[in-house]
Amino acid sequence: MSDPVVVLDDLRDESEELDRLVGELSEEEWVAPTPAPGWTVAHQIAHLAWTDRAALLAATDAEAFAAETEKALAAPDRFVDDGAEEGAKLPPAVLLARWREGRERLQEALRAVPPGVRFPWYGPPMSAPAMATARLMETWAHAQDVADALGAVRPPTARLRHVAWIGHRARDYAFLVRGLPVPAEPVRVEITAPDGELWTYGPEDAAQKVIGPALDFCLLVTQRAHRDDTALVAHGADAERWLAIAQAFAGPAGAGRAPHGAPE
Repeated sequence: MSDPVVVLDDLRDESEELDRLVGELSEEEWVAPTPAPGWTVAHQIAHLAWTDRAALLAATDAEAFAAETEKALAAPDRFVDDGAEEGAKLPPAVLLARWREGRERLQEALRAVPPGVRFPWYGPPMSAPAMATARLMETWAHAQDVADALGAVRPPTARLRHVAWIGHRARDYAFLVRGLPVPAEPVRVEITAPDGELWTYGPEDAAQKVIGPALDFCLLVTQRAHRDDTALVAHGADAERWLAIAQAFAGPAGAGRAPHGAPE
């Protein structure tokens, strides 16, 4: 786990990078479709604002968060989309202000959580560093959707190490959420960072191994790229099966992206 101050600083930087991408958009650009079916740019920002609010409740008001969890359990297939849909109806300036205020309040709350304290979440309880890492992962992933919609290119940064960490850590979850048996053997991930540094996760002597660019690994585990459109190499049948279903985010199994050139 990363140093809590570092990961919170990186979360702020990741959010500000996305803010620069959407801060001056026209009305037409806010309703541009993104690769997520039915979601516009506004839906992407609304979803981040909605999840930041949920995380803030979890960190500061367990009773209020429990009430939100009951709503999620009542509509497990719709509550995420419903939250995004509600926020996307707001005027862009209002939505943008709500997202900015919410993420800043979450920053303050997470920085105030004492070391070792965990609070409830939709999955296992979270520490402040774990929540910040998850929020960074999701912010980066949804920013990729926005960039794709706008035809923008985002240079990869060292902040990807947080996305890669949670992607490797969620290996077992990707199998469990699909009702598949979790491989008994551990997996080693060796990926090349944007600056050429080698990032490694898992036992050095593991027979199951994934090698390739860190950006490709992060795009895959957030399901922003199809396996066939990456330069990742899997050694071992379990590693190959994992790359076909990799999922860094909580919730139901994602459908993933179709390969480039596939018919729509």
